[in-house]
Amino acid sequence: MAKKKTSDRKGGKAAKAQNILTPRSLEFMERYLNNASPTGFESSGQRIWLDYLKPYIDTHFVDNYGTAVGVINPGAKYKVVIEAHADEISWFVHYITKDGFIYVRRNGGSDHIIAPSKRVNIHTDKGVVKAIFGWPAIHVRTGKNDPVPSLDNIFLDCGCSTKEEVEELGVHVGCVITYEDEFMVLNGNHFVGRALDNRMGGFMIAEVARLLKEDRTRLPFGLYITNSVQEEVGLRGAEMIVERIKPDLALVTDVTHDTQTPMMSKVQNGDIACGSGPVLSYAPAVHNNLLKVVVAAAQREGIPFQRLAASRATGTDTDAFAYGSAGVPSALISLPLRYMHTTVESVHRTDVENVIRLIHASLRSLKGGDDMRYLK
Repeated sequence: MAKKKTSDRKGGKAAKAQNILTPRSLEFMERYLNNASPTGFESSGQRIWLDYLKPYIDTHFVDNYGTAVGVINPGAKYKVVIEAHADEISWFVHYITKDGFIYVRRNGGSDHIIAPSKRVNIHTDKGVVKAIFGWPAIHVRTGKNDPVPSLDNIFLDCGCSTKEEVEELGVHVGCVITYEDEFMVLNGNHFVGRALDNRMGGFMIAEVARLLKEDRTRLPFGLYITNSVQEEVGLRGAEMIVERIKPDLALVTDVTHDTQTPMMSKVQNGDIACGSGPVLSYAPAVHNNLLKVVVAAAQREGIPFQRLAASRATGTDTDAFAYGSAGVPSALISLPLRYMHTTVESVHRTDVENVIRLIHASLRSLKGGDDMRYLK
């Protein structure tokens, strides 16, 4: 008898997620999200992540650029990766004027449109220097030819009147800049903040490790819980770590666009909703046989899920794992998110719980030694 498609959002009413997040989990999540981990400078966040993960793993290692990997069953020949990326978009100090204003360059896909009037932290060897993105007041703009924020005209003001005064604070070209905004909860069920893309992924894979430990699951393979650096500038951390681990399978988690809000096109971006479950992508990099394992796990456990066509590339670390180390069968389990690359990125609590459940269930479906080849 065919199973009822209660797991697919299109096929029935979405099942409720079990309440798997503990007070300790939520405390870790908030502390981890609030910490600044800009691309290329992820170390402080990786320390927080590893400290939380260590009770649930057998060992860990860190590569030269800061990707952190917790390992369960390190002696096993067959290797499975669950992966997220640790870095957040940010800015670099690019040019300091003689009057003490600072122009910036992107570090990752930072959005210049949202910058004016935002508060920021400039990270220096002397500590954090506070600054703001200034912008001309509405009173002095003509209205007819109002300037539009661009990389050429957004600037930082740190309260200094000369370049020398700025430099005395420890600020120099190349200092990294992050927004000051921190975590909050909307309406009891929406987690909001900067850098949910994709430290929420790091949180979720750490929670999978916790559940495996707590339910005493004995995995028939080595599990590599991988928090990669430098995704926002081209999947670079994943490109490096796949060659070191040389896994047999990879389950990657990242965020994807909720398309239910104003000014979003379902024709262009698909029909994806926060609160309706994890998103499973179809793309050349996504291995169809591994994807079938994930879908079957969702259906078996009654986990709601959504589908997305990603075309040429997923734009996530899935691509780096799929095409690295002579080809690694890979699948992508995404978390729906609103307002990507802003300081108010937003996800639904039940989706977070269901992504954790789905990764956990998918791992339990694997036998170790799984042969995913299309032709045998």
